[in-house]
Amino acid sequence: MTAAPGKSRASERNGGASDASAPPEADQRPSIAARLHRFMRRNPALVGMPALLVLVLAVTILVHPEFGAFDLQSLALGALPLAMAAAAQTVVVLSGGIDLSIGSLMAVSNVLAASTMQHASYQEALLLAVLILIAGAVQGALNGLIVVLSRIPDVVVTLTTGFIWGGVALLILEKPGGGAPEGFLNLATGTLCTDWLCSAWVPNALILLVTSVLLVWLPVRRTRIGLLIYAIGSDRIAAFRSGVNVELTRILAYVFGGLFSAIGGLALTMTTGIGAPLAGTYYTLSGLAAIVIGGVSLTGGRGGMLGPVIAALLLTLIPTDLIYLDIDPNYGQVIQGTLIVLVVMIGGFAAFLQSRK
Repeated sequence: MTAAPGKSRASERNGGASDASAPPEADQRPSIAARLHRFMRRNPALVGMPALLVLVLAVTILVHPEFGAFDLQSLALGALPLAMAAAAQTVVVLSGGIDLSIGSLMAVSNVLAASTMQHASYQEALLLAVLILIAGAVQGALNGLIVVLSRIPDVVVTLTTGFIWGGVALLILEKPGGGAPEGFLNLATGTLCTDWLCSAWVPNALILLVTSVLLVWLPVRRTRIGLLIYAIGSDRIAAFRSGVNVELTRILAYVFGGLFSAIGGLALTMTTGIGAPLAGTYYTLSGLAAIVIGGVSLTGGRGGMLGPVIAALLLTLIPTDLIYLDIDPNYGQVIQGTLIVLVVMIGGFAAFLQSRK
Protein backbone atom coordinates (compact mmCIF):
# COMPACT_ATOMS: atom_id res chain seq x y z
CA MET A 1 0.00 0.00 0.00
CA THR A 2 1.24 3.49 -0.74
CA ALA A 3 1.66 6.03 2.00
CA ALA A 4 -0.99 8.69 2.39
CA PRO A 5 -0.17 11.83 0.36
CA GLY A 6 -0.49 14.06 3.42
CA LYS A 7 1.97 11.99 5.42
CA SER A 8 4.41 11.82 2.47
CA ARG A 9 4.39 15.59 2.06
CA ALA A 10 4.84 16.04 5.82
CA SER A 11 7.80 13.67 5.75
CA GLU A 12 9.33 15.53 2.82
CA ARG A 13 8.96 18.88 4.62
CA ASN A 14 10.66 17.38 7.69
CA GLY A 15 13.57 16.19 5.62
CA GLY A 16 12.33 12.62 5.41
CA ALA A 17 12.14 12.19 9.20
CA SER A 18 9.29 10.04 10.43
CA ASP A 19 6.67 11.14 12.95
CA ALA A 20 8.18 8.75 15.50
CA SER A 21 11.26 10.98 15.79
CA ALA A 22 9.16 13.89 17.16
CA PRO A 23 9.53 14.28 20.92
CA PRO A 24 6.44 13.31 22.91
CA GLU A 25 4.34 16.04 24.49
CA ALA A 26 5.29 14.93 28.02
CA ASP A 27 8.96 15.70 27.31
CA GLN A 28 8.08 19.23 26.23
CA ARG A 29 6.45 20.13 29.55
CA PRO A 30 8.57 22.21 31.96
CA SER A 31 10.23 20.32 34.77
CA ILE A 32 9.04 20.52 38.37
CA ALA A 33 12.04 22.68 39.23
CA ALA A 34 11.24 25.09 36.39
CA ARG A 35 7.60 25.34 37.44
CA LEU A 36 8.62 25.89 41.07
CA HIS A 37 11.04 28.63 40.00
CA ARG A 38 8.33 30.32 37.93
CA PHE A 39 5.87 30.12 40.85
CA MET A 40 8.41 31.67 43.24
CA ARG A 41 9.18 34.43 40.75
CA ARG A 42 5.49 35.28 40.29
CA ASN A 43 4.58 34.94 43.98
CA PRO A 44 7.63 35.97 46.02
CA ALA A 45 5.55 36.94 49.08
CA LEU A 46 3.98 33.48 49.33
CA VAL A 47 7.43 31.97 49.81
CA GLY A 48 9.52 34.79 51.22
CA MET A 49 7.20 36.07 53.96
CA PRO A 50 6.59 32.70 55.69
CA ALA A 51 10.32 31.99 55.48
CA LEU A 52 11.10 35.39 56.99
CA LEU A 53 8.61 34.80 59.80
CA VAL A 54 10.17 31.43 60.61
CA LEU A 55 13.62 33.06 60.61
CA VAL A 56 12.56 35.86 62.96
CA LEU A 57 10.83 33.37 65.26
CA ALA A 58 14.01 31.29 65.33
CA VAL A 59 16.00 34.39 66.28
CA THR A 60 13.41 35.19 68.97
CA ILE A 61 13.75 31.73 70.50
CA LEU A 62 17.53 32.02 70.26
CA VAL A 63 17.68 35.31 72.17
CA HIS A 64 14.86 34.32 74.54
CA PRO A 65 14.92 30.55 75.13
CA GLU A 66 12.01 30.88 77.59
CA PHE A 67 9.70 31.89 74.72
CA GLY A 68 6.52 29.97 75.46
CA ALA A 69 2.76 29.79 75.06
CA PHE A 70 2.17 33.07 76.90
CA ASP A 71 4.61 34.91 74.60
CA LEU A 72 2.90 33.44 71.55
CA GLN A 73 -0.47 34.58 72.87
CA SER A 74 0.89 38.09 73.48
CA LEU A 75 2.24 38.16 69.92
CA ALA A 76 -1.12 37.11 68.46
CA LEU A 77 -3.02 39.64 70.59
CA GLY A 78 -0.70 42.47 69.56
CA ALA A 79 -0.76 41.54 65.87
CA LEU A 80 -4.53 40.98 65.54
CA PRO A 81 -5.65 44.63 65.15
CA LEU A 82 -2.65 45.45 62.94
CA ALA A 83 -3.32 42.44 60.72
CA MET A 84 -6.93 43.61 60.23
CA ALA A 85 -5.71 47.13 59.38
CA ALA A 86 -3.28 45.61 56.86
CA ALA A 87 -6.06 43.47 55.36
CA ALA A 88 -8.32 46.53 55.02
CA GLN A 89 -5.58 48.50 53.29
CA THR A 90 -4.68 45.56 51.04
CA VAL A 91 -8.13 45.31 49.46
CA VAL A 92 -8.25 49.04 48.72
CA VAL A 93 -4.69 49.24 47.39
CA LEU A 94 -5.20 46.20 45.16
CA SER A 95 -8.04 48.13 43.49
CA GLY A 96 -5.69 51.02 42.76
CA GLY A 97 -6.74 53.23 45.69
CA ILE A 98 -5.52 54.00 49.18
CA ASP A 99 -7.38 54.54 52.47
CA LEU A 100 -5.93 56.85 55.10
CA SER A 101 -9.07 56.64 57.25
CA ILE A 102 -8.60 53.03 58.35
CA GLY A 103 -7.31 53.95 61.80
CA SER A 104 -10.29 56.24 62.39
CA LEU A 105 -12.73 53.57 61.17
CA MET A 106 -11.18 51.14 63.64
CA ALA A 107 -11.54 53.72 66.42
CA VAL A 108 -15.24 54.20 65.65
CA SER A 109 -15.88 50.44 65.82
CA ASN A 110 -13.78 50.20 68.99
CA VAL A 111 -15.67 52.90 70.90
CA LEU A 112 -19.03 51.73 69.57
CA ALA A 113 -18.35 48.26 70.89
CA ALA A 114 -17.03 49.44 74.26
CA SER A 115 -19.87 51.89 74.86
CA THR A 116 -22.73 49.58 73.83
CA MET A 117 -21.40 46.28 75.22
CA GLN A 118 -20.45 47.53 78.68
CA HIS A 119 -23.60 46.18 80.35
CA ALA A 120 -24.60 43.67 77.67
CA SER A 121 -24.74 39.90 77.95
CA TYR A 122 -22.56 37.66 75.79
CA GLN A 123 -25.38 36.98 73.31
CA GLU A 124 -26.23 40.68 73.10
CA ALA A 125 -22.55 41.49 72.56
CA LEU A 126 -22.42 39.09 69.60
CA LEU A 127 -25.49 40.74 68.05
CA LEU A 128 -23.96 44.19 68.61
CA ALA A 129 -20.73 42.97 66.98
CA VAL A 130 -22.66 42.00 63.83
CA LEU A 131 -24.30 45.43 63.72
CA ILE A 132 -20.91 47.12 64.16
CA LEU A 133 -19.50 45.07 61.26
CA ILE A 134 -22.39 46.26 59.09
CA ALA A 135 -21.75 49.85 60.21
CA GLY A 136 -18.08 49.47 59.25
CA ALA A 137 -19.03 48.25 55.78
CA VAL A 138 -21.40 51.24 55.40
CA GLN A 139 -18.63 53.62 56.45
CA GLY A 140 -16.37 52.08 53.83
CA ALA A 141 -19.11 52.43 51.22
CA LEU A 142 -19.45 56.13 52.07
CA ASN A 143 -15.70 56.56 51.59
CA GLY A 144 -15.92 54.84 48.22
CA LEU A 145 -18.94 56.85 47.11
CA ILE A 146 -17.21 60.13 47.92
CA VAL A 147 -14.08 59.03 46.04
CA VAL A 148 -16.06 57.97 42.95
CA LEU A 149 -18.55 60.84 42.84
CA SER A 150 -16.13 63.65 43.66
CA ARG A 151 -13.33 62.30 41.42
CA ILE A 152 -10.88 63.68 43.99
CA PRO A 153 -7.78 61.50 44.54
CA ASP A 154 -8.31 58.75 47.11
CA VAL A 155 -5.53 60.00 49.34
CA VAL A 156 -7.18 63.42 49.74
CA VAL A 157 -10.70 62.06 50.29
CA THR A 158 -9.71 59.42 52.84
CA LEU A 159 -7.41 61.80 54.69
CA THR A 160 -10.41 64.12 55.06
CA THR A 161 -12.86 61.39 56.02
CA GLY A 162 -10.28 60.12 58.47
CA PHE A 163 -10.61 63.38 60.39
CA ILE A 164 -14.41 63.11 60.17
CA TRP A 165 -14.54 59.53 61.50
CA GLY A 166 -12.02 60.45 64.16
CA GLY A 167 -14.37 63.21 65.33
CA VAL A 168 -17.27 60.74 65.34
CA ALA A 169 -15.23 58.43 67.60
CA LEU A 170 -14.66 61.31 70.03
CA LEU A 171 -18.36 62.14 70.03
CA ILE A 172 -19.24 58.55 70.88
CA LEU A 173 -16.66 58.22 73.67
CA GLU A 174 -14.79 61.32 74.78
CA LYS A 175 -12.13 59.47 76.79
CA PRO A 176 -11.03 55.84 77.17
CA GLY A 177 -13.60 53.72 78.93
CA GLY A 178 -16.48 51.34 78.44
CA GLY A 179 -16.08 47.60 78.36
CA ALA A 180 -17.45 44.28 77.14
CA PRO A 181 -18.61 41.01 78.73
CA GLU A 182 -15.93 38.52 79.73
CA GLY A 183 -17.10 35.91 77.24
CA PHE A 184 -16.73 38.35 74.36
CA LEU A 185 -13.22 39.34 75.46
CA ASN A 186 -12.23 35.67 75.71
CA LEU A 187 -12.88 35.28 71.98
CA ALA A 188 -9.44 36.85 71.54
CA THR A 189 -7.70 36.67 74.90
CA GLY A 190 -8.34 32.98 75.61
CA THR A 191 -6.75 29.85 74.17
CA LEU A 192 -8.17 26.93 72.22
CA CYS A 193 -9.99 24.55 74.53
CA THR A 194 -12.58 22.04 73.30
CA ASP A 195 -13.91 18.72 74.53
CA TRP A 196 -11.16 16.87 72.68
CA LEU A 197 -8.31 19.40 72.63
CA CYS A 198 -7.05 22.02 75.02
CA SER A 199 -3.78 23.72 74.14
CA ALA A 200 -2.22 26.92 75.42
CA TRP A 201 -0.09 27.00 72.24
CA VAL A 202 -3.12 27.82 70.08
CA PRO A 203 -4.25 31.33 71.10
CA ASN A 204 -7.76 32.39 70.20
CA ALA A 205 -6.39 35.63 68.73
CA LEU A 206 -4.50 33.67 66.08
CA ILE A 207 -7.58 31.56 65.30
CA LEU A 208 -9.68 34.72 65.06
CA LEU A 209 -7.13 36.34 62.75
CA VAL A 210 -7.00 33.39 60.34
CA THR A 211 -10.77 32.83 60.43
CA SER A 212 -11.60 36.49 59.79
CA VAL A 213 -9.29 36.72 56.79
CA LEU A 214 -10.49 33.44 55.31
CA LEU A 215 -14.20 34.18 55.79
CA VAL A 216 -13.99 37.62 54.20
CA TRP A 217 -11.15 37.48 51.69
CA LEU A 218 -11.33 33.91 50.35
CA PRO A 219 -14.88 34.26 48.92
CA VAL A 220 -13.88 37.61 47.42
CA ARG A 221 -10.65 36.28 45.92
CA ARG A 222 -12.30 33.17 44.47
CA THR A 223 -15.20 34.99 42.83
CA ARG A 224 -15.66 37.55 40.07
CA ILE A 225 -15.42 40.40 42.60
CA GLY A 226 -11.80 39.58 43.34
CA LEU A 227 -10.99 39.35 39.65
CA LEU A 228 -12.54 42.77 39.06
CA ILE A 229 -10.61 44.32 41.97
CA TYR A 230 -7.33 43.07 40.52
CA ALA A 231 -8.39 44.15 37.02
CA ILE A 232 -9.10 47.79 37.90
CA GLY A 233 -5.95 47.90 40.01
CA SER A 234 -3.79 46.63 37.15
CA ASP A 235 -5.23 48.86 34.40
CA ARG A 236 -8.39 50.85 35.05
CA ILE A 237 -8.81 51.94 31.43
CA ALA A 238 -8.38 48.43 30.04
CA ALA A 239 -10.84 47.12 32.62
CA PHE A 240 -13.39 49.77 31.62
CA ARG A 241 -13.00 48.88 27.94
CA SER A 242 -13.56 45.23 28.85
CA GLY A 243 -16.94 46.09 30.33
CA VAL A 244 -16.00 46.27 34.01
CA ASN A 245 -18.07 48.63 36.15
CA VAL A 246 -15.05 50.45 37.54
CA GLU A 247 -16.94 52.78 39.88
CA LEU A 248 -18.95 49.98 41.52
CA THR A 249 -15.84 47.82 41.93
CA ARG A 250 -13.94 50.67 43.60
CA ILE A 251 -16.83 51.17 46.03
CA LEU A 252 -16.90 47.43 46.79
CA ALA A 253 -13.18 47.53 47.58
CA TYR A 254 -13.82 50.27 50.13
CA VAL A 255 -16.75 48.28 51.54
CA PHE A 256 -14.48 45.32 52.26
CA GLY A 257 -11.86 47.72 53.60
CA GLY A 258 -14.47 49.12 56.00
CA LEU A 259 -15.49 45.60 57.02
CA PHE A 260 -11.91 44.62 57.85
CA SER A 261 -11.50 47.91 59.74
CA ALA A 262 -14.58 47.11 61.82
CA ILE A 263 -13.12 43.68 62.62
CA GLY A 264 -9.94 45.47 63.67
CA GLY A 265 -11.93 47.80 65.93
CA LEU A 266 -13.67 44.87 67.57
CA ALA A 267 -10.28 43.21 67.96
CA LEU A 268 -9.06 46.32 69.79
CA THR A 269 -11.99 46.02 72.18
CA MET A 270 -11.27 42.34 72.75
CA THR A 271 -7.55 42.82 73.35
CA THR A 272 -7.71 45.94 75.54
CA GLY A 273 -11.11 45.50 77.19
CA ILE A 274 -12.02 49.17 76.68
CA GLY A 275 -12.70 51.72 73.98
CA ALA A 276 -10.27 54.53 73.14
CA PRO A 277 -11.20 57.19 70.55
CA LEU A 278 -7.55 57.76 69.57
CA ALA A 279 -6.55 54.08 69.54
CA GLY A 280 -6.64 53.79 65.74
CA THR A 281 -4.04 56.49 65.04
CA TYR A 282 -1.16 54.00 65.04
CA TYR A 283 -2.79 51.56 62.63
CA THR A 284 -3.18 53.70 59.51
CA LEU A 285 0.52 54.09 58.72
CA SER A 286 1.49 50.76 60.28
CA GLY A 287 -1.07 49.04 58.07
CA LEU A 288 0.50 50.72 55.04
CA ALA A 289 3.93 49.57 56.19
CA ALA A 290 2.65 46.00 56.51
CA ILE A 291 1.28 45.86 52.97
CA VAL A 292 4.49 47.29 51.48
CA ILE A 293 6.64 44.80 53.39
CA GLY A 294 4.13 42.08 52.48
CA GLY A 295 4.67 42.57 48.76
CA VAL A 296 1.55 44.52 47.72
CA SER A 297 2.23 47.04 44.98
CA LEU A 298 1.10 50.55 45.89
CA THR A 299 0.18 51.06 42.24
CA GLY A 300 -2.46 48.33 42.56
CA GLY A 301 -3.23 45.00 40.94
CA ARG A 302 -0.32 43.00 42.39
CA GLY A 303 -0.04 41.23 45.71
CA GLY A 304 -2.14 39.17 48.05
CA MET A 305 -3.39 38.88 51.61
CA LEU A 306 -0.87 36.43 53.08
CA GLY A 307 2.14 38.74 52.86
CA PRO A 308 0.61 41.73 54.70
CA VAL A 309 -0.82 39.52 57.47
CA ILE A 310 2.56 37.90 58.08
CA ALA A 311 4.19 41.34 57.91
CA ALA A 312 1.83 42.44 60.72
CA LEU A 313 3.13 39.55 62.84
CA LEU A 314 6.72 40.57 62.02
CA LEU A 315 6.14 44.23 62.90
CA THR A 316 4.68 43.11 66.23
CA LEU A 317 7.49 40.65 66.92
CA ILE A 318 10.45 42.94 66.17
CA PRO A 319 9.87 45.36 69.11
CA THR A 320 9.48 42.32 71.37
CA ASP A 321 12.86 41.01 70.25
CA LEU A 322 14.39 44.42 70.97
CA ILE A 323 13.03 44.24 74.53
CA TYR A 324 14.52 40.76 74.93
CA LEU A 325 17.88 42.19 73.79
CA ASP A 326 17.61 45.14 76.23
CA ILE A 327 17.43 47.58 73.31
CA ASP A 328 15.14 50.59 73.25
CA PRO A 329 11.96 49.33 71.48
CA ASN A 330 11.68 52.74 69.77
CA TYR A 331 14.35 51.44 67.41
CA GLY A 332 11.56 49.25 66.05
CA GLN A 333 10.34 52.20 63.99
CA VAL A 334 13.84 52.59 62.55
CA ILE A 335 13.86 48.92 61.59
CA GLN A 336 10.34 49.20 60.16
CA GLY A 337 11.36 52.14 57.98
CA THR A 338 14.52 50.35 56.87
CA LEU A 339 12.52 47.27 55.88
CA ILE A 340 10.14 49.38 53.81
CA VAL A 341 13.03 51.08 51.98
CA LEU A 342 14.72 47.73 51.30
CA VAL A 343 11.52 46.11 50.03
CA VAL A 344 10.74 49.04 47.73
CA MET A 345 14.31 49.10 46.42
CA ILE A 346 14.35 45.34 45.80
CA GLY A 347 10.96 45.51 44.09
CA GLY A 348 12.08 48.39 41.89
CA PHE A 349 15.33 46.62 40.98
CA ALA A 350 13.44 43.41 40.13
CA ALA A 351 11.04 45.36 37.90
CA PHE A 352 14.02 47.03 36.19
CA LEU A 353 15.68 43.66 35.49
CA GLN A 354 12.41 42.26 34.15
CA SER A 355 12.01 45.22 31.79
CA ARG A 356 15.51 44.61 30.43
CA LYS A 357 14.65 41.05 29.39
